[in-house]
Amino acid sequence: MATSSSIPPSTTVTSVVRKSLLLSTTFSFPASSLPPSTKLPQRHIQRLLLASSSSAAAVPSDSKPVKKETIYFDGGAHYGDLLANLILGLTILWLPLTLAAVSRAFNLRYRFTNLRVTVISGLTGEDRSDFSYKVIKDVQVVPRFIGEWGDIIITLKDGTKVDLRSVPKFREIAKYCLSMADQPAVLKESGAKAWL
Repeated sequence: MATSSSIPPSTTVTSVVRKSLLLSTTFSFPASSLPPSTKLPQRHIQRLLLASSSSAAAVPSDSKPVKKETIYFDGGAHYGDLLANLILGLTILWLPLTLAAVSRAFNLRYRFTNLRVTVISGLTGEDRSDFSYKVIKDVQVVPRFIGEWGDIIITLKDGTKVDLRSVPKFREIAKYCLSMADQPAVLKESGAKAWL
């Protein structure tokens, strides 16, 4: 059986020997246990070429430089929200709100970067909502407990309201959203402080 490979046979044998040595360390049987008359199949080896920095020069120079995305805040709901709702969950009346707080604590993440706002939810994180700061029309905050955490309501230019619940450092994050959206940095704090 003749093969039309441009690789010398010694290279193919070397790669097979390396593979058998790897198997011998994993399964603890010697590579020499193969009968000498066994012919190993010859494989065609293809090399993948990776793009190098020289190929980056092929990109047209008139394209805008890509901004590096830096994270301002990445986290979930405030732990105080979960703790307070677990304590109040001992009453049967508060149990539905406790289940909602547990769901928020385990299934919800907020990420604020210099380019966008991301809300990741769901058991495996498959539900994801991204929007740019350019589409933000208004930002309101609602403090919870004694101002330790709060809700951020972001109104987009198309009228959609995005409600972010139990956000830690909610005032700082809301001011950051307004500054990135080129809006005046005046927060609208709605109503009195809510308990939870």
